[in-house]
Amino acid sequence: MKAYLNYLIVLLLSFTLASCEVIGDIFKTGMWTGVILVVAVIAVVIWLLARVFGGGRR
Repeated sequence: MKAYLNYLIVLLLSFTLASCEVIGDIFKTGMWTGVILVVAVIAVVIWLLARVFGGGRR
């Protein structure tokens, strides 16, 4: 009985640790997606401001 309990604990820990790794990867992906979106939004705002205020063309 004790051997089954040990196997159960190891199995439970392996699932728990694997899920933490997956969550970490999801957050890393989300962070990079957020960084790319922020850079894209800033680029679009700068482009729009340049179009509205002449953009160097006279």
